[in-house]
Amino acid sequence: MQLPSNKIKAIIAIVILIIIASVIYTVSQKEEELPTMTVQEKKARFKSLIVPAVDAVYTKLMTRYEDVKATIDAGKSNAKIEALKVEYKATTNAELLMALKPHPKSIAIAQAAMESSWATSRFFRVAYNIFGVWSFDKDEPRVAALQKRGDKTIWVKKYDSVEASVEDYYRTLGRSSAFAEFRQTRVQTNDPFVLVTKLDRYSEKGSLYGEELTSIIKFNKFDNYDEN
Repeated sequence: MQLPSNKIKAIIAIVILIIIASVIYTVSQKEEELPTMTVQEKKARFKSLIVPAVDAVYTKLMTRYEDVKATIDAGKSNAKIEALKVEYKATTNAELLMALKPHPKSIAIAQAAMESSWATSRFFRVAYNIFGVWSFDKDEPRVAALQKRGDKTIWVKKYDSVEASVEDYYRTLGRSSAFAEFRQTRVQTNDPFVLVTKLDRYSEKGSLYGEELTSIIKFNKFDNYDEN
């Protein structure tokens, strides 16, 4: 029995769509693949991608912090400062300065290494998400994790660049209530090995997270970047 021409056309269209989808998937998978690298090559690649972005963001944030602090120390305020208080959920000048002071670059670099598996994770490759930052807003750019937690889909933010990811990471630590103790300690010291002990709420690993960050910073001498 011969099928009607309209059904034949529909079947052909479906087959073509399946082929196109298969090609797109194959290409995207190839784009995500990384060449086999030695540990040294992987770390060199990581540093070339992450360190310049951390340097740029840190410099920008430190300049902003110093400008705001100078204005506050002079007993003044302005619209920018008031807007920053709203953004960072600060009710006092002291809280705002705690929120705005950037923490040492060594911590950011070590967390980037841990959270992105040295810039090889899928989240980094497809979304520039270096720090494993989750998304709870369906209207913002984001990607789904491949594995669910029970029946719940986990989403992470998608960024336009490495620098954008670093900026959002610093902003998150500057305004989230989970890191209030970290911010308070940051005002008192720039010692990365003290500060990482206050990041136990960043990870489900708890206090072990700070210990691992300490090891990464020491072994890779990331604290040398704090001298620049």
